[in-house]
Amino acid sequence: MKKILYLALAVLMFMGCSEDRSQILKVYNWADYIDEELLDEFEVWYEEQTGEPVKIIYQTFDINETMLSKIELGHEDYDVVCPSEYIIERMLMNDLLLPLDKDFGDTPNYIDNVSPYIIEKFNQIDGHGKNANDYSVGYMWGTVGLIYNPKYIDASETESWEILRNPEYSGKILMKDAFRDVYTSLLIALNKEEIDAGRKDIRTISFDASEESIALVRDYLYSFRDGVAGWEADFGKEQMTKELAWINMSWSGDAAWSIEEAAEIGVELEYAVPKTGSIVWFDGWVIPKYAKNTKAAKYFINFMCKPENALRNMDVIGYVSAVGGSEVLESMSDADEYEPIDVSYFFGEDGQNAPVSPIMYPDNGTIAYCGMMHDRGTEELLKMWSSVKGDSASVWTYTIICIFFAFLILAVVLKYTKKSHRRKRYSKKKARR
Repeated sequence: MKKILYLALAVLMFMGCSEDRSQILKVYNWADYIDEELLDEFEVWYEEQTGEPVKIIYQTFDINETMLSKIELGHEDYDVVCPSEYIIERMLMNDLLLPLDKDFGDTPNYIDNVSPYIIEKFNQIDGHGKNANDYSVGYMWGTVGLIYNPKYIDASETESWEILRNPEYSGKILMKDAFRDVYTSLLIALNKEEIDAGRKDIRTISFDASEESIALVRDYLYSFRDGVAGWEADFGKEQMTKELAWINMSWSGDAAWSIEEAAEIGVELEYAVPKTGSIVWFDGWVIPKYAKNTKAAKYFINFMCKPENALRNMDVIGYVSAVGGSEVLESMSDADEYEPIDVSYFFGEDGQNAPVSPIMYPDNGTIAYCGMMHDRGTEELLKMWSSVKGDSASVWTYTIICIFFAFLILAVVLKYTKKSHRRKRYSKKKARR
């Protein structure tokens, strides 16, 4: 209902109604990626802080590139947008972001609640001479790993991506249809020996989109692609809960959803990040170049970094906030449910022995082998991805296709035969007249 009201307000504006953009905030975010009650609460909070009214127009997108094209080509005047890390790189390169003024006067600076780990990772974003932390603030983050069914898969097998090459699981494997995530994760794992020997480092590998590295990952994908039952954007969660697939290379947020949904119908699922290496991904708030209400935009970003709002968002959408600190750690700790692990990289010293979910907060040892995606080699990676997926239908897929066409041909033959018989009978009738 709220979305309808927001869209109705947008329509009225575009129909030519007079508008004061200082009282309107346009937010462009991923679908199902916020507790929408916070939008109304921000309007109240903003007026309390500034003495000025504001109304939010909230719109959603499904892929980064859709959002980017609207800003880059359409010069849309969104005030706050939530792109992924590699798109932040691209927006910085194309001069599409405004720097964030983080001075809120008498208002508490909640942006300081963002975990130092997230800030460190945003420092690694290639800003083409600009520090990404001056132009963006972390919102949500997570890992790429394996959702698996322990009824069929032993946990020890998920310590390496080699599980995907096990012929016993052919036809029961799903892969996330996200070429950049898959490529970077596998490239780090395939270089683990070099990393351990000190000849390469994860940060450099994460930027690598050379012809040799692309070929290395392509050949690895080719080695098990015939066993892949599907390359999925969203249906993998349902397939796993129904036990139609046993392994799914996916995101940690999808894993949390799948595990919870599966438990409700008596199916057990688990999630693991292979110890041989993977990636962490990040989404962050930015203010685009064509924004009209930058004041309300920075207040909105600050509001989203309040610990209580970060916790509410995590509870509603299932992903992990970039906000750290003692309040979040205390709320996320549960000694009755989780074994203590070392997550000091995210929470500091207080997180050295914390009983938190390893899906949401992997331990230090796992994170040490996680790189991040960058805006590199897009065209070449897409070609590689297309070639891998192009002939990657499983044996069962080919069987189903063959059966379908066999039935189709049989139906045509039968239909033709019946028509032929009818014509012959009709001819005989005419001959007897």
